Amino acid sequence: MSDFAVQGWCPDAWHPMMAGDGLLVRVKPRLGRLTREQVLGLCDAAMTHGNGLIDMTRRANLQIRGVREAGWQAVLDRLLALNLVDADPAIEKRRNILVAPDWRTGGDSHRIASELQERLGELPGLSSKVGFVIDAGRATALCGEAGDFRIERGEKGNLILRADGRPAGVAVAAGKEADALIALANWFGESGGVDAGRMVRHQVVLPDWAEGDILPAPPMARIAPGRHDLGSAYGLPFGRVEARFLAGMMETPPAGAIRLTPWRVLLLEGAPAVRREGLLCDSADPLLRAEACPGAPYCPQATVETRDLARRLAPHVEGRLHVSGCAKGCAHPRAADVTLTGREGLFDLCRNAPAGGPSLRSALGPAEILAHFGAA
Repeated sequence: MSDFAVQGWCPDAWHPMMAGDGLLVRVKPRLGRLTREQVLGLCDAAMTHGNGLIDMTRRANLQIRGVREAGWQAVLDRLLALNLVDADPAIEKRRNILVAPDWRTGGDSHRIASELQERLGELPGLSSKVGFVIDAGRATALCGEAGDFRIERGEKGNLILRADGRPAGVAVAAGKEADALIALANWFGESGGVDAGRMVRHQVVLPDWAEGDILPAPPMARIAPGRHDLGSAYGLPFGRVEARFLAGMMETPPAGAIRLTPWRVLLLEGAPAVRREGLLCDSADPLLRAEACPGAPYCPQATVETRDLARRLAPHVEGRLHVSGCAKGCAHPRAADVTLTGREGLFDLCRNAPAGGPSLRSALGPAEILAHFGAA
C-alpha cells in the first residue's frame, strides 16, 4: 500500500495516489463523455467507498476523492464494469487523450480520437504525464491546454500535426492523423524524450516529416456557463462537485450524458439551461477566472488553505487569479495575473508569473492579502 504515497506522477484507477483525505482515483472517460449510467455508477462508488467528493482536472478527467484503501478494489471493479477504465493497466496509463469537448459523432475529432484509442498498444512506454490533444473542430478550442502530441485545425483549414512547444505544425493527410501521432510519440521515445519528460522540454530538432510552418487556426471562445448547441453548460467552483449532487443533475431536469472540459465547466447533453444551486451559471462569475488547488489539509504538500481565500479574493482581482498550496502549481501550471504561492503556512505574492515565481511580497497571511486587494 506504500506505493499509493508516491509523488511526481499522475494517478489513474489502477494506480491511485494517497492524498490528505485518502486515495485519489482518477477516471479518464473516453472522449471526455460519460453516459447517464456511468455518471450514476461513478457517483455511487464515490459515496460508498470515498468521501463523496469528485474533482474535475485540467485534462477533462474526474478524480474520486477520499477512497479508503480497503475500498479501492471495489471502486476499480465498479469502474471496469462501467467501461470507464481499461482492463489492461498499461493501456490505461497511456490513455491520456484530451479531445475538443464540442466534438460531433463522425466529425474529425471524434474519428481521430476513436482510432487513437484503439491503437494505444502501438505507443512506447511514456510518462503518465505525457498526453495527446485532438483539436480538429472548425476552429481550435484547446490551444492553451497542455498536450505533447497534437492534431489541430490549421490556419488554412486543413489538419496539422504539431509537437507541443513548437509554434507551427505540418499538414497531415486525411485518415493518417493517428499514424502521425503514433510516429511522433515513438520518435519522442527514441530520441531521448523520456529523459526530458515532456515534449515542450525536449529541445531536439524534429524529423523532417514532423517539421512545418502552418500555424494553428485562431481559437474559438471557450465553452462557458449557459446554453449550448449540445445542451447546457455549468461551471464547477474550483472543479469540485459532490457526488450526490452530480447524480441528481442527471434527474432534475434530466440529462442524457455529460461532457467534461479542461476549464472546470460541465456540459449536460440535452438538458435545458436552468439555475442549479452550487454551480456557476453566469459566464461572468469571477470564480471562473480563479484557480485553486485543494490545498491543506487535502494535499500533504500544501501548508495553506487555498479555496476559501480564492473565493473571497476573486471578485477583487482583475484577470486570472491562482492560489496554490505549494510551488508545484498543479491547478494552473502557467502564469496568472495574480499568483499566491503557499510556503511554510504563509503566501508569496507575484504578478504575471506561475506558482513559485519571483515574489513582490512574501510571507503574507490571508488577512494581509485580503487587505492588500481591498477585500478585507
